[in-house]
Amino acid sequence: MNGLERITSRIEAEARNEVHTIVEAGRAEISTAVNGWLQRIDTERTELEERNRKAAAEREERLKSAAEMDARKTILGVKQELVEEAYAKALDQLCALSGQEKINLLADLLVRASSSGTEEAVFSETDKADGAKAVEKANAASGKKLTASKDAAPIRGGFILRDKNVEVNCAFETLVRLQKAETAGAVAKILFQ
Repeated sequence: MNGLERITSRIEAEARNEVHTIVEAGRAEISTAVNGWLQRIDTERTELEERNRKAAAEREERLKSAAEMDARKTILGVKQELVEEAYAKALDQLCALSGQEKINLLADLLVRASSSGTEEAVFSETDKADGAKAVEKANAASGKKLTASKDAAPIRGGFILRDKNVEVNCAFETLVRLQKAETAGAVAKILFQ
């Protein structure tokens, strides 16, 4: 081998070594970059999974709370309907009273509601007959001079007591409504112990 060939051969060997070193360095850089990206992907996947798990748990909690609230509203609605039904039945029972029991009740209400003692009682159509007897009984018991009107009041039961420009509403539906305002809590406690 002559001098030129040796130099060329040495240059080629050095070039191959340099290429080999560059390729190996490139492979190492690629490997490092790939490993870095894989770690980053794993980290982001773990963070996403954790965020999704938390979001799912929060959503589940919100849905559960909403369902519980809806259930409470439904239960409350049913309870309110049952309380309303109890007062409606009480009104029906008051209106269904008859005979001496109704006369005694109306007479007692007349005495309590009368302030001047000279009022006119306008009874419901169904209570007109018993109303006249109740007025007599109330007058006899209290010494008042109440009168029974020939007119009928547009109410289910009870009466309206008139004295000039003043009216006292003793309609059974009004009395039940007033009692409901005062006793609804106690009735609910009894119904839903």
